[in-house]
Amino acid sequence: MNIAIIAHNGKKAEMVQFLNENQEALHAKGIHLVATGTTGAKTEAAGFEVEKLLSGPLGGDAQIASRVAEGKIDMVIFFRDPLDKHPHEPDIFMLMRLCDVHDIPMATNPATAKLLIKAI
Repeated sequence: MNIAIIAHNGKKAEMVQFLNENQEALHAKGIHLVATGTTGAKTEAAGFEVEKLLSGPLGGDAQIASRVAEGKIDMVIFFRDPLDKHPHEPDIFMLMRLCDVHDIPMATNPATAKLLIKAI
């Protein structure tokens, strides 16, 4: 199973904490993590194996959206910061739309992400 992980700057520590808390489930199920650049670097520094793409503002969100459209991503965990402005909002909305179009589960907060991880 391929899971894409993305976290806005104010949520990166929360993403790493979430991954650490769910490390057993992720490893037991043989999950392949794909991440936008900086999120991937933080995830890698925490000891996880992750495929890193471009940073979100530089096209990483669009790369993940493309993989969703190609059927190469099974789930997206995107810890968004809803209280901050993001210059790449069109890419974020495109990713969310493509997850809906292709029926890909997407969590935008830790509570939903935990439920999705428990479900696999």
